Amino acid sequence: MLLGAHTSISGGLYKSLERGAEIGCECVQIFSKNQQQWNSKPLQDDEVAEFKDAEKRTGISRFFIHDSYLINLGSPDDAKWQRSIDAFKDELDRAERLGAEVLVFHPGAHLKQMTDEQCCDRVADALNEILKGYNGKCRPAIENTAGQGSNIGWRFEHIARIIDGVKRPKMIATCYDTAHAFAAGYDERDEKAWDATIEEYDNVVGIKDHLRAFHINDSKVELGRRVDRHENLGHGHIGLKCFELLVNDKRLEHCIAALETPMETHGGHEADLKKLLKSRKR
Repeated sequence: MLLGAHTSISGGLYKSLERGAEIGCECVQIFSKNQQQWNSKPLQDDEVAEFKDAEKRTGISRFFIHDSYLINLGSPDDAKWQRSIDAFKDELDRAERLGAEVLVFHPGAHLKQMTDEQCCDRVADALNEILKGYNGKCRPAIENTAGQGSNIGWRFEHIARIIDGVKRPKMIATCYDTAHAFAAGYDERDEKAWDATIEEYDNVVGIKDHLRAFHINDSKVELGRRVDRHENLGHGHIGLKCFELLVNDKRLEHCIAALETPMETHGGHEADLKKLLKSRKR
C-alpha cells in the first residue's frame, strides 16, 4: 500500500505533488478545482503538462481525486440531481486527463424525502447516466460515510446496493474511510475487530473487485456516533493499532491511501505520515 495525504492545489495543480514530496508522500489525494464551487474554468493543456512534469520530478505518479462537496447524486430534486450529474461528468473528465486512478465521491443524501434504499437506487441511476459512453480508465469510487444527517453510504449494504444497480459494475471502485466506518459503528480498534470489519466489507462490497483507495483518519467521536469528525492518528477514539494493522494488511496491498487528518494539530499530516511509514513492515 502506498501512503500519502490530501495536499493543496493552491498556486497550481502541480503544487500538490511538490507539497506531497516535501513531507514524504508516496501518493496524494487532491481536488482538481475549488471543491466549494459548481463552476470552474476548463482544465488547460499547460496545466496537465505541468502536472505530468511534476510527477516526474517528485516521483509521485499515483494519485486520486476527490470530487466537489456540492455534488449530490442522490438528490431528490430533479434539477439538482441533473446538475450534480453534469458536474460529476466534468470532474471525471478532469480526473481522466490528469491520470487519476479513481474519483472519490460521497454517495449522496436523500434530505429525508425518500428512503435510504431509494436514494441508493437514485445514485445508481446517476452513475449509469455518467458512465454512458465513458471509455476512460479513471473509475468513480464510492466512499463510505459516517451517516451524518440523511447521508447514505454509512452501511456497507448501501454501497453494495449502488454497485448492484450500475449497468457497468466493474467501472465502480470504492474508497474506505476509517473514521467514517468507526463513526458508523464498525469497530477497528484491535486485530479481532479490524479483521471482522474488513471481512464484512469484503463479503458485502468486495475488496478485489472494487476497493482501491483509503482515507486514513482517527476519529474525534466514539464508536457508532454517526458524526464525521477526523482526528490526528493516535489522538482519537480509534487508536494507533488500527492503522498499524491497515498498512500491513496484505489484502489491501493494491490500494493507495491518503491522510485527511487535521493539519493544525499534533504535527499535522507530516507527523501522521511518519507514524504510518514507521509502522509499515518492509
